[in-house]
Amino acid sequence: MNLLQTHKHPLLQFSFFFLSALISTIAGTPTISPGTTLYASNTTQSWSSPNNTFSLHFLPLDPSSSFIAAVVYSGGAPAVWSAGKGATVDSGGYLRFLPAGNLVLVNGSGSTVWDSGTSNLGVSSATLHDNGNLVLCNATGSVWSSFENPTDTIVPSQNFSVGMVLRSGLYSFSVLSSGNLTLQWNGSVPYWDQGLNSSMSVVNLSSPVLGLQSSGTLQLFYVNLSDPVVVAYSSDYDEGSDVLRVLKLDGDGNLKIYSSKRGSGSVTVRWVAVEDQCEVFGYCGDNGVCSYNDSNPVCGCPSQNFEMVDPSDGRKGCKRKVRLEDCVGKVAMLQLDHTRFLTYPPQFLINPEVFFIGISACSGNCLANSACFASTSLSDGTGLCYIKTSNFISGYQNPALPSTSYVKVCGPLALNSPPSLENAGEGKGWKVHAWAVVLIVLSTLFGFLVFEGGLWLWCCGNSPGFGGFTAQYALLEYASGAPVQFSYKELQKSTKGFKEKLGDGGFGAVYRGILANQTVVAVKQLEGIEQGEKQFRMEVSTISSTHHLNLVRLIGFCSEGRHRLLVYEFMKNGSLDNLLFVNEEEQQTGKFLNWGYRFNIALGAARGFAYLHEECRNCIVHCDVKPENILLDDSYNAKVSDFGLAKLLSTVDNRHLTWTSVRGTRGYLAPEWLANLPITSKSDVYSYGMVLLEIVSGKRNFEVSEETSRKKFSIWAYEEFEKGNIMGVIDRRLVSQEMDLEQVKRVLLACFWCIQEQPFQRPTMSKVVQMLEGVTDIEKPPTPKINSNVTAISTIATSSAPTCSLSSSFSTFEASPLALEGAQRTSFHPL
Repeated sequence: MNLLQTHKHPLLQFSFFFLSALISTIAGTPTISPGTTLYASNTTQSWSSPNNTFSLHFLPLDPSSSFIAAVVYSGGAPAVWSAGKGATVDSGGYLRFLPAGNLVLVNGSGSTVWDSGTSNLGVSSATLHDNGNLVLCNATGSVWSSFENPTDTIVPSQNFSVGMVLRSGLYSFSVLSSGNLTLQWNGSVPYWDQGLNSSMSVVNLSSPVLGLQSSGTLQLFYVNLSDPVVVAYSSDYDEGSDVLRVLKLDGDGNLKIYSSKRGSGSVTVRWVAVEDQCEVFGYCGDNGVCSYNDSNPVCGCPSQNFEMVDPSDGRKGCKRKVRLEDCVGKVAMLQLDHTRFLTYPPQFLINPEVFFIGISACSGNCLANSACFASTSLSDGTGLCYIKTSNFISGYQNPALPSTSYVKVCGPLALNSPPSLENAGEGKGWKVHAWAVVLIVLSTLFGFLVFEGGLWLWCCGNSPGFGGFTAQYALLEYASGAPVQFSYKELQKSTKGFKEKLGDGGFGAVYRGILANQTVVAVKQLEGIEQGEKQFRMEVSTISSTHHLNLVRLIGFCSEGRHRLLVYEFMKNGSLDNLLFVNEEEQQTGKFLNWGYRFNIALGAARGFAYLHEECRNCIVHCDVKPENILLDDSYNAKVSDFGLAKLLSTVDNRHLTWTSVRGTRGYLAPEWLANLPITSKSDVYSYGMVLLEIVSGKRNFEVSEETSRKKFSIWAYEEFEKGNIMGVIDRRLVSQEMDLEQVKRVLLACFWCIQEQPFQRPTMSKVVQMLEGVTDIEKPPTPKINSNVTAISTIATSSAPTCSLSSSFSTFEASPLALEGAQRTSFHPL
């Protein structure tokens, strides 16, 4: 359940939605006269709002022989309402406002596809308002409106109340009388349900109304509650001008906030309700199994006992090649590792389908039960077994899932073949026999074991204490990439009783260790972890699956009772602060970074943060960017560490952190931390900007001295930069060395953009990469008035403690490619 926050607004805002439409009418909004017709064959013909913000016209679909009549935001995207909930007509169709007072959508054959049902109610005019509301009026007022009859989208100033439903295919979204928001499949399976948290008083709260604010917040209003409740923030919250944000239920069953800049013709996802698309019930249809190909969900069948209903569209599901009732052989249970069949309350509350039994019993009981079609056994220590008695089965497969599922099929079992073998058979015109496959597998396995045995004898045969630990680690190391699980005793031994301390991080102490296979690692003892075993393992799996050249690789973990440890690859040159802030004595020993190394470190770290924010599947906000968390390998390449750890500290909600949980570092925290604003990727950008300044100056950004006239170093540095005194900002130890001053200037300009007080003024990390690479021309940034206007910022903040958004379900980051060779130079100015 999400942690909801109260947002300070006057009670009068609740009625603003109604007043806006009334004012628009009084101001003389142009009307549409009875008898007016829009034709599908003429997509340029439209009914427009007074300032052309919205227009109603026909949109061609794929295939282009089909059309829908839709209210569209200027620029062509997105459609916010459609006649007949997306009903289509052919090129001969039309939308007509009849003299009887009703709107009708008619196909080319003359058949009525949709009717507003307002005939003989005295309707004399139709109006499309600037807020996107299509209204039919008689002499006394509104009789019908598109806002009261939504399709799959709501826009700012539109009330979405109890009884209204957004629909897209088999999926629906509604607000319950309790105030809970719910997504359902086929009107029977609620797979996402969000409501008030336990800290909110729900006594006497009634008549909830959901509204999307133009700034990008999704809020619940109550008649007897003075302040609305904030459900979610879009990732571009309060950014940009002339941007339309809409809440839309997509055909994939996910509820999303989209942003579209007027005239752009494109939309960008800024928030999603279900962060893992494969957890949307029925996404891959009946008997379909959802998995991921890189970052995209893909649909497949459980085995070759099934075939796709439509080979061109995997989302339509699979069907058994032989129905169970037609089976003449033996019915068997097909085993699917790391797979679960989705089951949500109240499915197993109405008809009890959950038991506490072992894995084999979970399979056997389903096989013996004629009403059972499939089962899932959890391997997380709970012993839970879910029995599926519903004919509709929705599967999810992921290497991180601690579960095994079984589906009933007519034997013999026919497992999915590796793609390479299938393709070889199809392309060459020959089939691979089962005995040949077995022979190849056994030969490969035997060769692998011989190789491993020889390697053991050559490298590690005489190592003391070498045993089961080495074998376990060596085999798991070559597995599917899942993190290796170590025992506490093994890590205690590898670190010699946690003797050699490398440092103290924000999440616990770090020790040097040597694994039994002689791999040098860094072992972090986590502090303050309150999550349960299952959640901890899931978060560790997410971190370990996040791979990038500029991210420290997670090798494994330990979770035994109160002991929670993470095992990372060892970085020989330590953290950036150890080489950046050195005294003269240390400098004489050669422990000093020249400008070339510093620039490459700044660029590498920026690429690492850009990947975390915008490119990996589960996007991550770091929340503690500082030189101590930028590590250097043997070649002084920058690698970001401690990413994803802030999420592990969450004790209330796995997507939000309190200030005390994050343990942020003085001098690097963005102003929004103090102003109670949502913490997003732009907060990391601010912190990175402070690190950039330290890379150039060699000084801690929070230090004040007579040299800086007792001013905060960042303010002083900007003033000197404006005066043209770049050399005064640069580390004095670099002055005598060869430097690229144009490169230094770019770094400082990027820095001053990053540390702007307002989040919307800061660039994304991918844009910072472009700045540093010189692909983007950088305009002069405003003076960074650091923390000078916290009180003013606080007036639009929530009343709760600051939180850190850590998942793509809460904030979907704007993706930008990092491969920019040969790209056209552009000019950066966020305003």
